[in-house]
Amino acid sequence: MRTFGSLLVRGLIVGLFAGLLAGAFAYTMGEPHIDAAIAIEEAGAAHTHDHGDAAASSEEEEPLVSRNGQRAGLFLATTLYGVALGGIFAVGFTLLRRKLRTGNDSYAALGLAAAGFIGIVLVPFLKYPPNPPAVGDPETITRRTVTYLLTLVIGLLAVWAGVAASRWAARYGDIARPAGGVAAFLVTIVAAYLILPSINEVPGSFPATLLWQFRFASLGTQATLWLLLGFGYAVAVDRRLSRQKVVAA
Repeated sequence: MRTFGSLLVRGLIVGLFAGLLAGAFAYTMGEPHIDAAIAIEEAGAAHTHDHGDAAASSEEEEPLVSRNGQRAGLFLATTLYGVALGGIFAVGFTLLRRKLRTGNDSYAALGLAAAGFIGIVLVPFLKYPPNPPAVGDPETITRRTVTYLLTLVIGLLAVWAGVAASRWAARYGDIARPAGGVAAFLVTIVAAYLILPSINEVPGSFPATLLWQFRFASLGTQATLWLLLGFGYAVAVDRRLSRQKVVAA
């Protein structure tokens, strides 16, 4: 019988590798778009200086961390995030395993990862997609952070509502079960999207192609992390592999 400690260690190890590979994806696919956005911002600042805006020139400060330092910190950030997420995922798997209606631990891990990605990543992304560093008003960062976290909580509640509705609708047949779950999920999300304020601080002069390339790179980084976390943990808790090791021994 596996203990909580062994499940937690597996989650931390899987999260470590998932975070490293997600960092590699972000470095390859996301960093070029960040550099392009910073170049646009610097070009705008240079244009301001050329027009003799002395006040803006005096307020300009050197960044606290250089771009090379930020690139190195990217891997550290994604790795730490992956380890923390792997630990949380292991705790959630331990607490929810008996409530998941499947006898296969691997399927349970994959289902939990899919639900986490939808609720934690996809739902907030569709309402408040991320913006490059050159986009956004620093004075509204608190408001944007609060609304984003609120959307994250709503995403998890929507997933829970979908699961609860699908189980309730199962009594009416096999078709009613997925239909009820999807309907409850969509109703919750649509109602939340209509209530939450819209935030759009992207200037009209910013290239739309670069904006969405950055956003999809950010989404791809999260998708890589959750995909590797789900499949990695599914392999780590697969009882068939454990039995094969015992037989081989």
